[in-house]
Amino acid sequence: MVKHIVLFKLKDQKDRTKALEALNSMKGKIEGLIDLETGEDFLNSERSYDIALITTHTDRAALEYYQEHPVHQPVKKIMHAIRESSVAVDYEF
Repeated sequence: MVKHIVLFKLKDQKDRTKALEALNSMKGKIEGLIDLETGEDFLNSERSYDIALITTHTDRAALEYYQEHPVHQPVKKIMHAIRESSVAVDYEF
């Protein structure tokens, strides 16, 4: 199985709800996407990011499928428009 973790720093804090709604809209709509979790940072420290996305996929092929899936494409477009920056890590477990 594969974990895909992305942290987003938003340009404007007013976009938190929009970001969470967009990310959560993918739940249950992409084959091989076993679980999708989102969260908001509450510490707001200097090194904090605003939004976390954690997804679990059956394998590397499922993660690749997710990346190009039509359900993911508009979400990716929204997130690219409202993010200041993002970081990601992908690992097998």
